[in-house]
Amino acid sequence: MLKKIDLYLFKRFAVLLLMTFLICLFILLMQFLWKHIAELVGKGIGMSVLGEFFVYAIFSLVPMALPLAILLASLMTFGNLGENLELTAMKSAGISLFRIIRPLVILISIISIGAFYFSNIVLPISQKKLWTLIFSLKQKSPELDIPVGEFYTGINGVNLYVRDKENHLLKDLMIYDFSNGFNNVTVMVADSGRVKITEDKKYLVLTLYDGESFENLKKQKINNSPANIPYRRETFAFKELLLDFDSDFSRLDESILDDQYVSKNIKQLGQSIDSVKKIVDERSNSLAKDMIENKYFGRENAHNRSLEVSPNIKINAYNPDSLYLKLEESAKENALNSALQRAREMKDQINYNSVMIGESKFYVTRHQIEWHRKLTLSFACLIFFFIGAPLGAIIRKGGLGAPVVISVLMFIIYYIIDNTGFKMSREGLWTAFEGMWLSSAVLLPVGIFLTYKAAVDATLFNGEEYVKIWKKMKYKFSRLTGKKVEEFEEFES
Repeated sequence: MLKKIDLYLFKRFAVLLLMTFLICLFILLMQFLWKHIAELVGKGIGMSVLGEFFVYAIFSLVPMALPLAILLASLMTFGNLGENLELTAMKSAGISLFRIIRPLVILISIISIGAFYFSNIVLPISQKKLWTLIFSLKQKSPELDIPVGEFYTGINGVNLYVRDKENHLLKDLMIYDFSNGFNNVTVMVADSGRVKITEDKKYLVLTLYDGESFENLKKQKINNSPANIPYRRETFAFKELLLDFDSDFSRLDESILDDQYVSKNIKQLGQSIDSVKKIVDERSNSLAKDMIENKYFGRENAHNRSLEVSPNIKINAYNPDSLYLKLEESAKENALNSALQRAREMKDQINYNSVMIGESKFYVTRHQIEWHRKLTLSFACLIFFFIGAPLGAIIRKGGLGAPVVISVLMFIIYYIIDNTGFKMSREGLWTAFEGMWLSSAVLLPVGIFLTYKAAVDATLFNGEEYVKIWKKMKYKFSRLTGKKVEEFEEFES
């Protein structure tokens, strides 16, 4: 009988998990697509490149979609069981909640292990290819589509205005060429013109008919006087311009991301952290030693000066304030200026040292964050199951109504906490361990609490119970204060 129940639960949960996973993945993919819509629209990208983009994006979004799908699927599964009284029947037969969820715990454990291997092996490869593709798309020129009645800025250094089009013939053209700088702009107007792209798709040939061009020769101004700037005016019946316009899609080399944290597995991350951290420590110690030996206590004037004081000299006998007050006014001013100058020099030196080691420290921090992220994904899957399953058993609501609302709220809370920890770690305010495990540390007690409440059949979301507790608290408060109201007398009776 138990094996039949296990198989029944396994089938229901697996179907819901697959459905919710695909839905979550689709929603996250649409959000990711909207974020990078500028790199895709209007550039004439082929279907094969778009297909690669979607495939790599889907793989990169799995770490966010999987925990949300597990939360929603577990909530719906046990909500349906509670709503149909199937969970009550199982408990009446003497089967505990822990025995009911045991097959699903095994399944989620297997999924968590698989999620770790996915984030450690598949995710670095997919992210490396995805970001290489995104950088390549950003560098591609937009597809040539010159509008009518507005300036076209898709050509580097050139603004093109067309008043009308007729059979691929551009009419009433106005061209501003800023390739030599804004102060050396060349203006051209033409009655008509045609545009075509060279065979190698590297240049744009703009053919103009019946026009004029105006160019100031600011570099050749007479006697260096701003009032004497020559210009050149040209009238032409036919003129061809060759403009840089790389319309071909050239993919960047993936090796540019070899040293980035997104393309490394947990072993490579650990090796990079150890090697760069050693360099950071050595550089920090060297800079600190140099500052102590050459910058403090007048050592900027006498390098490597010893700080040892003779035992015959009593330091306590000297008061810096009294020594300063004995100086003349001019000497006081000189002492203050000297101290201020030294303080500024020390501040500049500290800022310089911070810059020298800041980039390496940030490199180590980002690698440490990614190292912990690969572990928190698997742990988040377990936590969300132990939140969703008992929560569904308590609220006893199935379908896509209440479970979806609760799942979204829980995931938003998780995302806010996780993003807060990530930013605190990235800025160096917390360690990578503290920041990346913050969400797990907050939600794990919630999962334990909900599991306990579901195991003892607690009415956690019954409004009447909270009303009774509130009335009881008001009644006890009235007894303490010696005041009785009609409502409390009714409660006492």
